[in-house]
Amino acid sequence: MREAVIVEAVRTPVGKGKPTGALHEEHPVDLLARTLRALVDRTGIDPALVDDVIGGCVTQVGEQAINITRNAVLAAGFPESVPAMTVDRQCGSSQQAVHIAAQGVISGAYDVAIACGVESMSRVPMGSSVLPGSDPFGSLLAARYPEGLVGQGISAELIAARWKIDREEQDAFALESHRRAATAWDRGEFDREVAWAGQRDETVRAGTSAEALAGLRPAFHDPRVAERFPEIGWHVTAGNSSPINDGAAALLIMGIDTAARLGLRPRARFHAFAVAGDDPLLMLTAVVPATQKVLAKGGLSLGDIDLFEVNEAFASVVLAWQRETGADLDRVNVRGGAISIGHPLGGSGARLMTTLLHNLEDRGARYGLQTMCEAGGLANATIIERL
Repeated sequence: MREAVIVEAVRTPVGKGKPTGALHEEHPVDLLARTLRALVDRTGIDPALVDDVIGGCVTQVGEQAINITRNAVLAAGFPESVPAMTVDRQCGSSQQAVHIAAQGVISGAYDVAIACGVESMSRVPMGSSVLPGSDPFGSLLAARYPEGLVGQGISAELIAARWKIDREEQDAFALESHRRAATAWDRGEFDREVAWAGQRDETVRAGTSAEALAGLRPAFHDPRVAERFPEIGWHVTAGNSSPINDGAAALLIMGIDTAARLGLRPRARFHAFAVAGDDPLLMLTAVVPATQKVLAKGGLSLGDIDLFEVNEAFASVVLAWQRETGADLDRVNVRGGAISIGHPLGGSGARLMTTLLHNLEDRGARYGLQTMCEAGGLANATIIERL
């Protein structure tokens, strides 16, 4: 079977998703275009050789509408002959883009592909694709779940209640995320993967403390929800959740035979892929079956995995995943995660894969596993092997 490999991976620093954020003035098309340009500049590849560009974006409305990936390809100065498409698997959109690109290479449909993702949450607010008064679910879905589904914050609370994850544990996890990310930046460990020289991820808080996190109020408390779910302890806060962010990332993926022909160094190969669905009420738990599924597909055990990237949408999600899998948290998000680095929705899957690749290289590790929870009770999982 033909092997698909990663040749290069870059990302922007992750900005605050506010008008005061460092990336706010960048139109999202331009933000992704600059990232694509940095990707090809690093390798010297002729962009005319790219068979397809697959991008992830969640809120495909306004400035992120009308196939933002194609717009960014043209804005980056790629030849008009280079096609592009934009996919939506919610928070896992650009991880799904990676799957499509790599699977296209493995199948022989592509020789060279780019997987990428972008989200400018300061310019295109989360949820703005749902028009006021509209119903994105329909009557048949409502009939299947007559009591109604809930937002992700409530799902995170339900997960915390089911797995008995208290406030102190969630805050401690968040504090460690900030410590790891701040340490990584201070040691220069992000320098290779970030294409914007001199800029850092804006939401990493090196000076935060357990006391500061403990002083934050529950972010999603609602008396009506409390009546429906009396088991909720209301432990999820802005401090132990991912923030609102802007950012983009991109990976150059090709056949190992193509890399040899072009004189490019393959840095990691794709070992296994999986997608999974789970309870849409809990919504964020599909990372567990996705992890089990990708390990089985790859013929590996949990102990074979050297490093994990598990998206920190909420601390409770990663902690519940750890309880179910038994993974060693010392090998999970070793340079921090979305609670500190940030979560620019459609850009996060490619960002995590970029970070995972560099982590494997810097530690001389072999296998890395990435998984992300996604709205609707979905998750992607990917295993890569450093070469």
